[in-house]
Amino acid sequence: MLFGASTFIWASPFSTQNIDLLTKVKTMGYDIIEIAVEDRSIIDWPEIKSVAHDLDLKITISGAFGTERDISSTEPHYRQLGKEYIVDCIKIAAKVGSPLFGGPLYSAVGKTRLVSDEQKKQERAWCVETLAEVSKIAADQGVVLGLEPLNRFETDMVNTVEQALSLVQEVGTPSLQIVLDTFHANIEEKDIPDAIRKIGKDLLCHVQGNESDRGTPGTAHLEWEGIRDALNEIGYEGAMVIETFGQPSKELARAACIWRPLANSADELASEGLAFYKKMFL
Repeated sequence: MLFGASTFIWASPFSTQNIDLLTKVKTMGYDIIEIAVEDRSIIDWPEIKSVAHDLDLKITISGAFGTERDISSTEPHYRQLGKEYIVDCIKIAAKVGSPLFGGPLYSAVGKTRLVSDEQKKQERAWCVETLAEVSKIAADQGVVLGLEPLNRFETDMVNTVEQALSLVQEVGTPSLQIVLDTFHANIEEKDIPDAIRKIGKDLLCHVQGNESDRGTPGTAHLEWEGIRDALNEIGYEGAMVIETFGQPSKELARAACIWRPLANSADELASEGLAFYKKMFL
């Protein structure tokens, strides 16, 4: 299994000015840096690719979905901007060699409301339509889209693996799969290992192995042994990445409800988290 660290641990938004993170992540012993694309215009992608290549460091790409990137929004302009953002990130992923682009593709983070069944049905229809379109582009680019369920406090659309499977199956293309974030799963799933088995090898494209409090993996109550055993059982061969937030932007902190430091330092969280990963999964 390959291990990765998200740029969110240290920087938000990530930009070319943070390029030294690639060296830091490699020196710590990680195989992958996961770059969160909050503002794609402030990242020099050819330079990032070149530095990663020289370091023999792999790249994966994840998304940041605010109000103006919501493909299920009642505002047509936001749906269009969301589609354009996903397409841009697919092309970025292809350019830098990321096998996937993942995140809550279906909605804005922090969008939680009570709405009518009719509105929910319409929002899902908009979502399915756009996901079908962008999945074709992803397939052409050799990139998999990873749809990530979020907990109920961050979205009202896709909270569980069962809901994610329903949406992925409705779109019905191999280029749309599922990202499992164990932080969200700890809130929403009755049994995380069973959820992993439900997804299965063919649809589980990526795992963000986060602790129950989004702190350092291995320091709280997540059922890591069961998670490991379930991943082994399905033959998962993808990455295990820490995605937590050391210096979140105001918008990100509000959307993800980050009100306090999650570790003594970002470096400590990343280094101790990797040590735990190696002990648990190798």
